[in-house]
Amino acid sequence: MSGGWKNSTRRSRLPSNWASELRPAAHARNPEHICHLCGLPGGDFLDHKNPGDDHSPANLDWAHDRVPPHCHRFKSSREGNAAQRANPRPGRKRPPEQHPGLL
Repeated sequence: MSGGWKNSTRRSRLPSNWASELRPAAHARNPEHICHLCGLPGGDFLDHKNPGDDHSPANLDWAHDRVPPHCHRFKSSREGNAAQRANPRPGRKRPPEQHPGLL
């Protein structure tokens, strides 16, 4: 991982009822924590199925993050790369310099 979450505001954008209502509701709906990405049990991370800030229970389900096959990490990486391609940062390239021997 590149550490791209270092400056993320994602956690601060979670609703106040995240831990008290939304996580327990997702656990009650899927107590075996079947990963919505690969279909195997043991998901250890509550994931937003669709990117964005839709925190509705229908958009939340479990995925593997810290345990193999790390489905959530790969999904997040794909989403981050797609966002970067869609909105690239301006480059910091210096103008080309003439070779010193040609000055």
